[in-house]
Amino acid sequence: MQQRAIDTALTALTGTALAGMLVAGAAVESAHGAPADEPMAHKVTGQQHVTGQHEKTSRHTAGKAAAKTRGVLAGSTTASYFWDDGSGVNGDTGAPASGKPMQKGLFASPSWPMNTKVKVSYKGRSVTGFVGDRGPGEPSHRGVMLDLDTYTFRKLVDGKKPASKYDTGTSVGHLKGVKYQVLSWGHGAGKKGTPKPLG
Repeated sequence: MQQRAIDTALTALTGTALAGMLVAGAAVESAHGAPADEPMAHKVTGQQHVTGQHEKTSRHTAGKAAAKTRGVLAGSTTASYFWDDGSGVNGDTGAPASGKPMQKGLFASPSWPMNTKVKVSYKGRSVTGFVGDRGPGEPSHRGVMLDLDTYTFRKLVDGKKPASKYDTGTSVGHLKGVKYQVLSWGHGAGKKGTPKPLG
């Protein structure tokens, strides 16, 4: 009789303890924002948070890419053309000041640092090149702040190729309103910022 009373008491005590544990578990689950009958709901919320972080990272990365394409300086100027390869043709002054050989996409600036990367645009046509020489000389005092290689100049004029390295094949000598975008400054000699006349 006494043993039966003890067994009954232990059963009641165990049942009460188990019930208390279940209630505590439901309370903890509810504190996490999930209904007691949906114990997996917090995991879905966690995935949504991760997705949000991914979207935030993607937006941040896209913003960085946009910043890179914007460049560090933009403006417009009048541009002339040249091809100085040291041959003496048309009175050229010799090899480019940067020490790099004359080539397509090599521009001359009166002041920007050598090896500055520049994108030039005119009437919907664009070419990306680099500053590899100094010039134009005296014309820079009249607002001609870029000397473009013959190939780039002709491409901006009408999208075609020049008659030769030294002759664009057109009667156009200057292009007014050429837009420039400095994509990155070079580490060579020169000054960053708005172009300044030579000398």
